[in-house]
This record gives sequence, C-alpha cells and structure tokens, in this order.
Amino acid sequence: MPDVSLGVTASFHDGVLGRMRSRSVGVPRTDVPEVVLVQGMAVANYLLPGLAAFGQWTRAHLLELPGFAGSGEPPHELSVQEFGRAVADWLAARTLGRVILAGHSSGTQVAVEAAADHPAVAGLVLASPTVDPAARGLLRLLVRWQLDGRREPPGLTRSHWPEWKRAGPRRLFHLVRAHLLHGMEDSLARLTVPLLILRGEQDRLSTPAWGRRLALIVPDGRYAELPGAHTFPWLDPQAWSEPVREFAQAVR
Repeated sequence: MPDVSLGVTASFHDGVLGRMRSRSVGVPRTDVPEVVLVQGMAVANYLLPGLAAFGQWTRAHLLELPGFAGSGEPPHELSVQEFGRAVADWLAARTLGRVILAGHSSGTQVAVEAAADHPAVAGLVLASPTVDPAARGLLRLLVRWQLDGRREPPGLTRSHWPEWKRAGPRRLFHLVRAHLLHGMEDSLARLTVPLLILRGEQDRLSTPAWGRRLALIVPDGRYAELPGAHTFPWLDPQAWSEPVREFAQAVR
C-alpha cells in the first residue's frame, strides 16, 4: 500500500459506545462538503489511499469503529445498528456542517444506519455495498469472498493482517454474523438525501442487480461502475474520488 501518512492527523472521540479514532486529511472548503468515510470489515488502513484522494478537494475523515483498527473497546459486541449509532454520535459531536457520509463494503451498512434521518448528512455514498442477497449466508459469502480475492491486487490481504489480528477470530465471527443478519433496505427507504452507489466491475461480492436495486429505493439514487473488484478504491484511489467529488458538488 502506498505511504499516505504524510498530512494525516488523528483524533479520538469518547462516544456512547466506546472510543473512536478518526484520521483526517485535507482542508475544509466553502464550495464542497467534507467527506466522512466509514471503515470496512474490521479493517481501515486500506482506505487511506482513497481518503488521501478525497483530501485533494475537501477535508476527509476515516472513522474507525469501536473494537477495530485504532479505536477503543466497546462495552459489548455491537450490532450494525449500534455501529451506526456510534457514527451518528461522532457526527453530532463535530461542527463540520453538512457532510457526505460514505462507507465501503460492510461500512455501507453502518453508514446507512447513521445517515437515516441525520441532519448532518447531505448525501450518502455506498461503495461495494453489502450484503448482497446473493451472498446472504456464511458459506455463500465465503465462496464469493474467495472468488473476489482472485481479482484483488497483490498485497491487499497482507495489509489487512495486523487489523484482523487486533480484532481476533471471535470478534470477526460476530462481525460477519451481525452484517449477514442486517438488511439495509428498510433504512434506505427512510433516506431523504441523494444516494450514490459505486461498484467495481469485477466485484464478486456485490452484483450489478443489487447495486441498481438499492439506487432505486430512494428518490434521488444514482449507480455507477468503476474498474476493479470489491476493494477497487485501494487499487485506484482516484477512480472513486472523481464521482464522489461530482456528487458532493451537486448535493451541497
């Protein structure tokens, strides 16, 4: 993974469900909202290149959920809804104005829960949304994850290991199970702000039909495909930066 540590600042928030670390890049601009990005399945570092790309045109923040990455311990193992509550609490504690809330992979489910009815959210971006109905089952999810892994760039799994190790197998199993039990459709139906769905063309975890179906749930939903597999922002951070920038400027 490229070295993107230069210019990244870290801060901590003692929230309702545990301490959360956030890492931020860029500077606020008057003509575009800030971006708040929710980490993926137990891992956050792989999103730093994509965060740096956002930081070229706004201030962007990467949120790490309680129990994972650089955040503290939660009071108990959290549900997806509770992770969403933690993100909503982080947003309420900041004076960022209206923001673009984004999530990648399992972070999309958390972002949806945080965004529903939240006054600080001007728009929602779901990149590689999960869990596709075609993969809702532990065995089906595992098979699709392995198939997708064949299309991911070298080094991605190696970059995940320290964060997976921090989480541990018991917490990882709980996390996977919690996300398999969660469906985002009902929460999306309450969304009153624009929605952008992004999907990698070679993604084996999220299908085109799923992405398009999600975009149709809200009145102002958009769908776009980009080169790459499920973790496409890691391979080419600029590829997702431009559509998110255009979306942010349109909904500000």
